[in-house]
Formats: sequence, structure tokens, C-alpha cells
Amino acid sequence: MKTVDKILNKIKREGAISARVLADEMDMTTMGIRQHLQAMEDDGLLDFSDIRVKVGRPTRHWSLTAEGHRRFADSHGDLAISVIDSVESLFGEAGLAKVIQQREEKTLQQYRDALKDCHNLKAKLETLAYLREKEGYMAEVQQDGDAFLLIENHCPICQAATRCPALCKSEKNIFKTLLGEHYHVSREEHIIEGQRRCTYRIMSRE
Repeated sequence: MKTVDKILNKIKREGAISARVLADEMDMTTMGIRQHLQAMEDDGLLDFSDIRVKVGRPTRHWSLTAEGHRRFADSHGDLAISVIDSVESLFGEAGLAKVIQQREEKTLQQYRDALKDCHNLKAKLETLAYLREKEGYMAEVQQDGDAFLLIENHCPICQAATRCPALCKSEKNIFKTLLGEHYHVSREEHIIEGQRRCTYRIMSRE
């Protein structure tokens, strides 16, 4: 993977980051990283903000622009929107709802098959994150106190979900049904609402 792609992936997964942190994590000089960051800013892929610190000069943090986000795949977005428009035109909202429901049921069954040997919440979420990662969601799991966070740093169906928000609702329904009534699933961050990632908090109801 080229250095530019490594930087883009790092910022996509972790959000705004400084040149020094990037240099340390990528085993490069700070000067070398800054040259890449400047070139990527010139190409319209990155922007920066200076964050004040208690002592010394402000720290410059780099983040993706809209063009930078577009470098990541949206699985056949234009085609998906065209199909959604056609289904809705031919069969109405009820027909579109049936298509989404069928997709939800098929995905749910695939996930259930993959999770059948997972006997605790952590194992289930790690397997689910692995599946979502393979589907292009740049997914990961983090523990946050008594809860877990399922984090998706990218949405490969973003264009389709923007056109048809029921797809996002369906995704959440899949997680809730998959994990069962003993767990509460809430979405705390949402790419379609302008945030950089989708985050789901999963907590026991007990």
C-alpha cells in the first residue's frame, strides 16, 4: 500500500491526527510525513485545524475532506440508487420495503450462521466486526466500561442509504435481532448525519 493510501486509511479509521503521531506510528520522519500531508492538502484530500494546547504552539491535526472520503469505495452507489428508484417507481414504497426486508432477512441468516459458535457477547461482536470489515465497513470493536462499541469507520452503501434511509434502519434491526432481547443496541454516531463514522453501543439489559 502506498504511503498516501496508508495515511488516508489511518485518518479514516481514527479521525483527525497530528503529523507527529502519524510519523511515530508509520515509522517515518515528521518532515517526511508533513511533505505527504502538504501534497495531499494540495490535492484536496486533507484539511487541517490547529488545536490550542496548554503549553507551546497549537498542534495541527489533519482530517479528510469530502474529496478524501470519496477515495473510499461506495459499492456501486450510482447503480444502487438507480435500482432503488426503479423499484419504487414500478412497485411503490411497499415494494421497496419488501426488497429491503428480504435483504435484511438474507443478511441476518448469513450472520447467524457465522455466529453460531460464539458463546458470549464479545465473541459475537468480534465476529460481526470481522464480517463487516470484509464487506467494506472498516469495522472494529472497543470495550467501553460495561458496554461494547461496534464502530464502522466507512459505509460502502452510503449513497444508497442517503437515498433510502430505511437501509440504515434495517442495518440496526439486523444487529438488534442478531444479538437478541438481552442486549440494548443504540446508534450514537451516524455518517449520514454528517459524523465521520457510525457507532453502535451495545449494553446488557440486566
